[in-house]
Amino acid sequence: MTAAQIAKAIDHTLLKPEATPEQIDALCDEVLRFGFGAICVSPIYVRQVAKRLAAVSVGVAGASAPAIVTVVGFPLGATLTVSKVDEARRALDDGATEIDMAIPLGALVAPVVSGRDGRRTVRQDIEAVAHVVHEAGRSGVLKVILETAALTTDQIILGCRCAAEGEADFVKTSTGFHPSGGATVEHVRLLHRYASPLLVKASGGIRTAAAARAMLEAGAARLGTSSGPAIMGELR
Repeated sequence: MTAAQIAKAIDHTLLKPEATPEQIDALCDEVLRFGFGAICVSPIYVRQVAKRLAAVSVGVAGASAPAIVTVVGFPLGATLTVSKVDEARRALDDGATEIDMAIPLGALVAPVVSGRDGRRTVRQDIEAVAHVVHEAGRSGVLKVILETAALTTDQIILGCRCAAEGEADFVKTSTGFHPSGGATVEHVRLLHRYASPLLVKASGGIRTAAAARAMLEAGAARLGTSSGPAIMGELR
């Protein structure tokens, strides 16, 4: 892949809780400067990003509008589905075009406990957010974060099935905040195999051009990283 193609696959990300408005503006400028395909920020900054990109992209030769990505139920996934739905709807109204949602991992890890159907719980959680993202008049994209480093192979496969049944568009490896770690090539291959036709977003710990290439070659369509400029510096 060329450097430009890799740039288009990058979701340039800043989700640290201490991120400032000034840093978000700088993130927007970097997205346009390097030609990244998307920018990923916390919900509180979606409206600022939409305004900033609209303002600074004027007159930028060949600039195409990057996707505006935000997160819901993040990073734990242990919020009520109705809260995730409301969070997603508000983010979309503020200008987000893509939603990366965290799921209730406990339901996936223990799919049948005390008569509760964990698989159905996860599927319905995804389905409810997908309905908002895909409802009439919207052309949004939903990515489901599985936190693969914390799961067994069987749990990852179950997560892929839940995402497909819930009508998501992508499965995503990680939040980047879990102590178990981020994306691995092995897990990207696993998602690519079992989530198809859903696409795969690799995120968490992707800091070098070599790592970026490896994830894309393993089947990732998108890369979530805060190291986009450094990666592009290596490539160029």
